[in-house]
Amino acid sequence: MTSTFAPTDSMETEDVSARLLDSVEKLSYDPSTEVDWDADLDPAQYGLNPEWSTLYGTEYWKEMTEEQRVTLTRHEVCSIMSTGIWFEMILQQMVLRDQYCEDASKSDFHFALTEIADECRHSIMFARACKKMGVKGYLPRPFSRFLGRGFKTIASSETAYGGILVAEEVLDVMQRDWMRGENVLPLVRTTSKIHVVEESRHMTFARAQMRENMEGISLARRKGSALIIAIAAKIIVSNMVNKGVYEAAGLDVKRAVREAKNNAHHHAMMRTSSQHLMAFLSDCGLVTKPAAVYYRKLHML
Repeated sequence: MTSTFAPTDSMETEDVSARLLDSVEKLSYDPSTEVDWDADLDPAQYGLNPEWSTLYGTEYWKEMTEEQRVTLTRHEVCSIMSTGIWFEMILQQMVLRDQYCEDASKSDFHFALTEIADECRHSIMFARACKKMGVKGYLPRPFSRFLGRGFKTIASSETAYGGILVAEEVLDVMQRDWMRGENVLPLVRTTSKIHVVEESRHMTFARAQMRENMEGISLARRKGSALIIAIAAKIIVSNMVNKGVYEAAGLDVKRAVREAKNNAHHHAMMRTSSQHLMAFLSDCGLVTKPAAVYYRKLHML
C-alpha cells in the first residue's frame, strides 16, 4: 500500500512536530465546554461579518431587508462550515492512512493523530453550530463529492498538503474577522476563535511537510502538482457558498447567483483571504501559468 504523503523522517519536520505538540499542551480548546451552546441567538446578529457576504456591496444587498441580510449571512456561514466538515473528513482519511504502521514513537506520528482528533472536534463543533442556527448542513455538488473521493485516494505529498492549505488558509483569514465581529453571533465568534488557534498548528505542519516534499523534485512533477492543487482549490472554493442560501433568505436565486458572481467587493475579499496562501505556493514554485488561470477565475489572484 502506497502512503498518501512522502515520508516525514527528517529532523526538521520532527522538530516542527515536537514544537507543535508543546503548543497543543499549552493552548487547546474543548468546544463542548468553551462554546455556550444553551445561549439564545440574538435575532439582530449576523452569521458572519456582512462584508464577507457574497452579496454585500451589490444592488440586491441594498434592496434586502435587515432580516434577509441576517438570514443570508447565517446560511452562508453554515454553508462554509459544511464545506469545512466535508474537507476535514477528507483530510482525516488521508492523514490516518499515511500514519498506518508508522513509528509510534515519533513526534510526527503523535502530532498527526492529534490533528485528526482536532479535526473530529472541529467537525462536530461546526455541525452543532449549524444545528443551533437552525440550518441543515449544505452538501457540496454531487460531482464535487465524486472528485473529493478521488482526491483523498490519489493525492500525495505536496498535492495533498497543498489542498489542505487551500481550505485552511482561506478560511483562516475569514474567521479572524468573524471572531472580532461585534455584530456577529457569539456562537460564530467562539467557534471561529477555536478553529483559528488550532488550525494555525495544522497549517504550520502542512507547510513543513510541503517544503520537505518539494526538495529536489523534477520540473514536470512541480508543474503537475501545481495544476492539481489549483484544481483542488477550484473544487473547494466553488463549493463554499451553496446557492441554496439565497433561497433560504427568500431571494430570487438566479438574480442572487448572478450578482454574487459579478460582485467586485467579494472578489477583493477573496484575494485578501488568499494572499498568504498565494505567497507560500509561489515561493514553492507552485503558481505556474496554468495554475494561475484557475486562481484568477476564483479571484484568489
